Amino acid sequence: MKVPLLDLKAQYAGMREEIRRAMDEICDQQAFILGPCVEQFEQETAEYCGSAEAVGVSSGTDALLAALMALGIGPGDAVITSAYSFFATAGSIARTGATPVFVDIDPVSFNIDPAAVKELLEAPRKRLQGLVPKALMPVHLYGQCANMTPLQAIAAEHGLNIIEDAAQAIGAEYPATDVAVRAGAIGDMGCFSFFPSKNLGGFGDGGMITTNTPALAEHLRRLRNHGSEPKYYHSEIGGNFRLDALQAAVLRVKLKHLDQWHRRRSRNAAFYNRAFAGSPAITPTAVYADRNLNHPHIYNQYVIRLEKRDQVWEHLKKAGIGCEVYYPVPLHLQECFSALGYRPGELPESEKAANETLALPIYPELTDEMLDYVSKTVLQALQL
Repeated sequence: MKVPLLDLKAQYAGMREEIRRAMDEICDQQAFILGPCVEQFEQETAEYCGSAEAVGVSSGTDALLAALMALGIGPGDAVITSAYSFFATAGSIARTGATPVFVDIDPVSFNIDPAAVKELLEAPRKRLQGLVPKALMPVHLYGQCANMTPLQAIAAEHGLNIIEDAAQAIGAEYPATDVAVRAGAIGDMGCFSFFPSKNLGGFGDGGMITTNTPALAEHLRRLRNHGSEPKYYHSEIGGNFRLDALQAAVLRVKLKHLDQWHRRRSRNAAFYNRAFAGSPAITPTAVYADRNLNHPHIYNQYVIRLEKRDQVWEHLKKAGIGCEVYYPVPLHLQECFSALGYRPGELPESEKAANETLALPIYPELTDEMLDYVSKTVLQALQL
C-alpha cells in the first residue's frame, strides 16, 4: 500500500465542479488582481478568524514581511521569535534589515517558550546588545496556538508589538480569559499562508493578514500595492503583495469545508494516539484539549518524537508511506544566520526537536485502512 504525506487530488475530487464554477466566474469577468472576489474572501476570513479586518496578500511569507513593514521595523531593531519554525519566519525579519533574535521552544507544544522570552528581555546578555526590541513573533506551529496570555503580558510590559505567525493554524483556538479566540485575532496582526499543503490551501501561493486595528489594515492595503493610494501616488515604498482573484475564488470554496476537515484531522490524530499508546513514539499533545474548545489543535501536521527517528523514517519510505522532517535544522543554526553567533547546544529544545520529530500523513481523506497501515509500520520499525 502507498500512503502519501498529503493527497490533494483526493481533496479536489470532492469539490471539483464547485471550484471549476468559481474559477469560471473569474475567467468570465477577466478581473484577476484583487477585486470583488478578494474583498469577499477577506470579509469571510475575518469573520472566520474573529478579527475586525483581513487583508489578502500574495503569500504567507509576504504576509509576515508586510506586517513587519507596517510597524516600521528595520535596521537596528530586534524581533524575538522561535528558533524552531519554517524559514519564512526568520527570513522575513532579516529582509527588513532587522535582526531575528531566537529563543527556545516548549518541548511539549513545540511553540515559543514564554519563560525564555521573559529571560531574554530581563537579562538580555549579548543577544540584544545594540538592538532595540520592537516585536515578538510567536509561531503557532503544527496547528495549535502558542501560549499567548503570558506573551501578551510580556509584550505589554516591554512595549512590543505581536505578529502571530499563524501560517499553520487557521481556525486553531486559544483559551483566553473569558472566551475562546482564534489564531490571528490575538496579537496586533496575524499572518496566514494558503500554500497548497496547508489545511486551507489554494492552487498556488496566497496569504492573509488579520488585525483588529483598522489603521493597520489600511496601511497594509497600501503596502501590498507598492505603497500607492490613490493609484500612481506613492506615500511610501511597498511591494507587489496582492492576492490573485483566482486564488481567492478557490479558497472561498474550500473555506466552507475547513471546520469539517479540522474534525477529520483530529479524528485521525486520535486514531494514531491510540495506536501508539505505550510505544516509544511520543505523540503530539493538544495542550488546550481540556479547555472546552472546538479546535484546540488543527493538526496541520501530526508530528511524533522518536529516538530512532532516522531509522523509522527510512523504513516508512521503503514501505511507501510519505513522511517528512519539519525541521531538520533549527533557525539559529542555519548557515545564513551564522553571523549572529549562535552555537550548537545554545537552544537545546529546538535542537532536540529537529533531531527527533517526524510528520506522518494526517490529511482528512485518509481511510482507517491507511491509518492502520501507517501506525503498524511505525510500530514495526521501532522493533527493528
